[in-house]
Amino acid sequence: MSEIRMPLLGEKAPEFTAKTTHGVIHFPDDFKGKWVVLFSHPADFTPVCTTEFVAFQKRFEEFEKLNVQLVGLSIDQVFSHIKWVEWIREKLGVEIKFPIIADDTGEIAKKYGMIHPGKGTNTVRAVFVIDPNGIVRAVLYYPQEIGRNMDEILRLVKALQTSDKYGVALPANWPNNELIDGKAIIPPASDEKTAKERLEKAKKKEIECFDWWFCYKSI
Repeated sequence: MSEIRMPLLGEKAPEFTAKTTHGVIHFPDDFKGKWVVLFSHPADFTPVCTTEFVAFQKRFEEFEKLNVQLVGLSIDQVFSHIKWVEWIREKLGVEIKFPIIADDTGEIAKKYGMIHPGKGTNTVRAVFVIDPNGIVRAVLYYPQEIGRNMDEILRLVKALQTSDKYGVALPANWPNNELIDGKAIIPPASDEKTAKERLEKAKKKEIECFDWWFCYKSI
């Protein structure tokens, strides 16, 4: 039996080849240059999972604008995925445009720590945000009984991309933080000279600071 292990932040995403509703994929190589949101769901033809897939699809274009590829996964067979996607289209009027991995042996789920024995034998609601270099940047886990917040996943991707682009950190509830609104936090000074320079910049209104270790700016 393969070892069950969760990939850690900063590690390369585990590689695999799999059948999907869009054909065979080689992960993550097929998506090099794109951000990927890889997410598992417990089972096809279940109410919470159906609401999640509709919610992801409703935001499909928003994810595309961020250069994000959505990829679903469960331990169902590909035939089940195909029939479920057909049902969603026919009954709910929503066409699922992203691939769904058929991990019927559970090997991929084990590589990504998606099966938690204390929660049964099917996959929990895991989310892995993987950057264009194939590095795991964020991991979320939800139990089977609670659906995910897709707007938070969108916010997370936007935040990671913004942090990378500007070399900043982002506050709680960004871009609607209670202290600094949509502004970004400048990494804390690591020496006395930089700390003094920060306060001088604040006096000149080039940046804003609560103190030398907590400075922020518009981006």
